[in-house]
Amino acid sequence: MDHKQLAKEFLRSLRGKRSQVAWSRRLGYRSNVAYSWEKGRRWPTAAEAFRAAARNGTDLCAAMERFFGRGCPAWVYEENLAEPGAIGLLLDEMRGSTTIVELARRTGISRYAIARWLSGQTEPKLPDFFLLFETASTRLIDLVSVLADPELIPTVNEQVQLADMRRQGAYLLPWTQGVLRAIELETYAQLRAHEPGWIGRHLGIDMEMEAKCLSFLRETGQVSWTGSHYRGNTVAVDTRGRPEIGRRLKAHWSQEAIERIDAGAPGQFSYLVFSCSADDFERIRELHLKYFNTLRGLISESAPNEVVGVANVQLFDLKRWTDGD
Repeated sequence: MDHKQLAKEFLRSLRGKRSQVAWSRRLGYRSNVAYSWEKGRRWPTAAEAFRAAARNGTDLCAAMERFFGRGCPAWVYEENLAEPGAIGLLLDEMRGSTTIVELARRTGISRYAIARWLSGQTEPKLPDFFLLFETASTRLIDLVSVLADPELIPTVNEQVQLADMRRQGAYLLPWTQGVLRAIELETYAQLRAHEPGWIGRHLGIDMEMEAKCLSFLRETGQVSWTGSHYRGNTVAVDTRGRPEIGRRLKAHWSQEAIERIDAGAPGQFSYLVFSCSADDFERIRELHLKYFNTLRGLISESAPNEVVGVANVQLFDLKRWTDGD
């Protein structure tokens, strides 16, 4: 992704139908900064860009609630994302346990610069923020989409439409997630050519389901055909904006775990029923979120691919839940 081009398009979308001069003045600048931004001659800091989004009518707190979903961290309600310190908190939240050294390696940005950005001592220019955010989370498109109208951002618009198709496919065909991981396996790559049924045997699904999943994945650009094998194209399918799809997928993999527990299949199936204070329950919830972000970072860097696994993380209050609660 060209992060400088995305920054230009994002800034242009915020201006809308206003003239560059009028928009610059609305933002509190005497010079025509909108022209310089949109030409890429200079860049706003990340906080300035968030401030511009707010000036355009975006409620930053509500936008972050949509981005994070039910797992929205507490600091979102306490900090102003139009300030450098909050930008550092956001980046730190998204990196999980990924080290600064590792982020520097992946982005090509100095680890000293990244450390200063995370601490809020300085802040990144918008393209650098976009690059670091995407590297840390793979969710840059989702972030931009809650801050501005994605239909006004060409780089984002096509990806958003494809993401909607992928989410719908995940709802109808949950096993597409497993099929994607199976074609990443070293043992699949070592086959002389793709063998129909090979993926199904590794996942425990029939050939018809395997074929349906592969067909949909090709249609939505999540896999491509090399002439002998399927190859996965790294795409994050996030369902936070479609909670019904997220629930469907969680239920699917939970049901798969139930079937394996009932069958006595190997795996790590643990539980702990406990009582604790409300404050500590919240601390445990935050720990689960950090663990999940750490897990994603570890998986993204793991090589070679030898196992298709499922990490099913659950935490809930046993108080009887009803729609009215």
